[in-house]
Parts: sequence; structure tokens; C-alpha cells
Amino acid sequence: MKRPRKRASSVAVIDIGSNSVRLVVYEAMARSLVTIFNEKALCGLGREVQSTGLLATDAVNKALTALRRFRALCRIQQVGRVYAIATAACRDAKNGPDFIAKAERICGAKIEILSGPREAKLSALGVVSGVHNPNGIVGDLGGGSLELIDVKGNRVRSGVTLPLGSLALQDLSDKSIKRAERIVKNELLGVAQLKTGRGRTFYAVGGTWRALARIHIIQSGYPLKVMHGYSILAADALDFAQRLRRLAATNMLANIESVADARRPLLAYAALVLEYIIRVAQPKTIVFSTFGVREGLLYEMLPQAERAKDGLVCAAQNLNELLSRSARHAQELTAWTDRLVRVVRLRETEEDRRLRHVACLLSDIGWRVHPDHRGEETLSLIMNGNFGSITHQGRAFVALSVFYRYAGLSEENEPPAQIRALVTPAMDERARVLGAAFRVAHLITAARTGVLPATHFRTQGRKLMLVFEHRMVDLVADRVGSRFKQLARLVGRAGSIVRR
Repeated sequence: MKRPRKRASSVAVIDIGSNSVRLVVYEAMARSLVTIFNEKALCGLGREVQSTGLLATDAVNKALTALRRFRALCRIQQVGRVYAIATAACRDAKNGPDFIAKAERICGAKIEILSGPREAKLSALGVVSGVHNPNGIVGDLGGGSLELIDVKGNRVRSGVTLPLGSLALQDLSDKSIKRAERIVKNELLGVAQLKTGRGRTFYAVGGTWRALARIHIIQSGYPLKVMHGYSILAADALDFAQRLRRLAATNMLANIESVADARRPLLAYAALVLEYIIRVAQPKTIVFSTFGVREGLLYEMLPQAERAKDGLVCAAQNLNELLSRSARHAQELTAWTDRLVRVVRLRETEEDRRLRHVACLLSDIGWRVHPDHRGEETLSLIMNGNFGSITHQGRAFVALSVFYRYAGLSEENEPPAQIRALVTPAMDERARVLGAAFRVAHLITAARTGVLPATHFRTQGRKLMLVFEHRMVDLVADRVGSRFKQLARLVGRAGSIVRR
């Protein structure tokens, strides 16, 4: 008898935006989303909506063609569930309902046309899902509109939508930056959501703002190419936005190869909106988020218990299970380093502890790599990993901890100076201590469970001892002793091994 086919666990979101139409397929509906496919088509549906009230015919045809491909891609990937949403252009255009009807027939799914406040809420929930304890204003700049909403922790207030999307501004101003500036200034001056922004963080969501971040990263020589979590002081972002506007005035943005051709004409409008948001809200920092409406949509569907989980820890647990020799060993290692921190009285904040636990989960993910390259490969994997709820500084700390575990602590095997520059000297020192602890733990256990619980830390004056229970004493060796002495020196102690 043939068994019934198991329903696929993957989930897809088709996002019909004013500028792009995108398909994103995720491995499963989970707290930490894993993208297995991502494709967009820049269709420009909102190109003429402000001036004509209509979706342009060529844009509609291009979008429908893209949706046919997306539907076929979902079929061949055997996606379990497909969700579809549409934003400003479709809700504002007079022929929007006709387009949505055709799109629904193609997609085989109901398309939710998001209202402005609903779009703002989902953008904020996306940031909640991808930023650890956010506190500030979320601004989602699309092609047709700008959504602004206040967020603090997991609390989301009511949002507002404004016709300041890049395509909408281009259309309303008849491609005049001076006219666009007057429009932006008038729209933003009285916005209540911006009045609470002073000294807080502004979370920039949307593809055109991410393009600005990409340019800034390249021009500043920043060592990390990850958009999510990229942070700029507001004063620097203001200078950058003004500089981009000057370049646009002299047609110097046309040759920026790092940005898609269809987005380049929109950069000046995105920079203009960012400039006036900074002027009005006066935030301290601009943080770019790749988590937005799509992630917020799926996050909202999760049970409360899942939403309450730490997204970074969930991502690290997934990688631990996929790549480590023993997933359970990482749990024992976490408890073992907890005991070490307690015994030697290392100072840790809650965030320090959180990052240490994540580093424990990732401490064995490089074992399949050639021994000569494990340090650099794991450093790259963690620094460029596709996960959220961590700052770039936090990434660097975790990556350095695992690098030191593999590469050692000698001067001949130092990590790249650009990566070390992302953390403070104190954080680098903690990463060295943690890496040294990993070197002891993995040498003792060969990444197998049941060993670390049989070893105990003791102190006597300035001496730190690692005590082996009788059943584990055969694991003691000179190499174990030398590595433990190195760890002890890093915490200002003399180290010794004790057999019980």
C-alpha cells in the first residue's frame, strides 16, 4: 500500500510591491527563518500611480509574467504553503482590483492587500523578529509609500503611511529633486511618529535604503558586506545622504555598479527621505534591517511561545544540529563555561552571556574543514551568516571566539585586523578566553557528551584547577595541561590539573 505523501514544511511569501515583485521560500515556519530561495523582478508597478491613478500596462504584464514563474517555482520546490501580499501601488491604483484578480488566478492563492497601518505593523514585527530588543522608529521605504512606526522590545504602536516611496516621489515631482524635497519636507514635519525618535535608533527597511547601505559599505571600506544590522551614526548618515543628492544632481549615480540599474534613479529620492527623517526625528543611529514585511507576516503567525524565543539562539541551535559532531555536547559546553565564569568571577552583562552561549553552540561547526583552514572558514561563516538578532559587533565577538578555538592564540595565527577592529579590546580579550576554554573542552571530550559534567573548576588563592572525576582521569594528558594553563593565564591565574 502506498503511503500518503507528507506535506512539505516549506513556506513561501509572494510580495507584490510597488517597485519589485518578489518570491521568498523559507525552509519552514520557524522563529529563525532559513531562506532557501529568493528572487525578485523589478516591475515598477507604482511608476505612474500618483499621476495617472493606474498601474502601467507594461508593468502589469511584467509582474504577471514574474508571478507565473513564481508559481511554477513553488510547484517544482513542492512548497507547503504560499502566502501572497500586495502593497501601496495595488491598494491605490484604480485598476488594482483587476490586476489582483488576475494575479490570484496565477498564484493560486488569496492575495492580502495590505492597508498602510497593516503594512507598518508587519514591517515593525519584521524588525522585532530580526533585531534583539529594538528601540526606536521603523521606517519601511517602498516604491509607493513610506511606513513609520514606533517599536520597543516586542511592543508595536500604531503606524502611519505616507506617499513618499521612491517611485511615488519620482512621479509626484515629475523627476525634479527640488519639487520632491518640498513634498518630503511638508509630509514629514507634522508626523507624530517621528517626534519620539530623538536619541533613539531609526531602523531603515526596504530595498532602496539597503542599496544606500551597500554604497556606504563600499565607500567606507567596511570589512563586512552583511546589510542586516549595518549601523551608521545619524550625523554620518546625514552627510552621506546629502553627498548622494549632490552626486545625483551631476548625474554621477548612473555608474554605481553595486546597485541594480532600475534602482539607481531612485537612490536620490531615498537619500532625500532619509535626510529629512534624520532632520525631523533626530535619531542617534541608523540601523539597516533586511527583516521587514515578509518576515513580520510569518512572525505574526507563530504561536506566542515561539515568538518569545531568541531568534539568534534558535539560528545557532539550527547550525549546531546541522554542522556539529554532537549537538548535545554544545549544551554541556554552555553549562561548563557557565561554571568557569562563575568560579573565576568574570564580569558579564546579559548580552555578554547571550553571545557566549551562542559561541558555544557554534564552537564545533568547522570540524569538516581542513585543519589548516578551520579558523578562517568558521570566521567567514559566522561573520556572513544569514541570521538576525545580532549586531555586527556581536557577530565579530562570536566569530573571533570560534576562530581562536581553531586557530589558537599564537601571534602567527592572528585574525584579520579589520574584524578585530569591530570589537572593543575587552571583547577581544573575552573572545580569547572563550576560545581558550573551547580548546580545552574539545580536546578533553572529542566533542562527545558525558565528559564535561565530570570535570570541575576549583580555585585556591590565585590558582585555578580543573578537577577530573576518577572515571575520566585517563583523559588527562600533557597537552590538556598546557592548554588549561594557557586558559588560566588569560584569566590571571596559575593553572593545574587535578585527578580525583
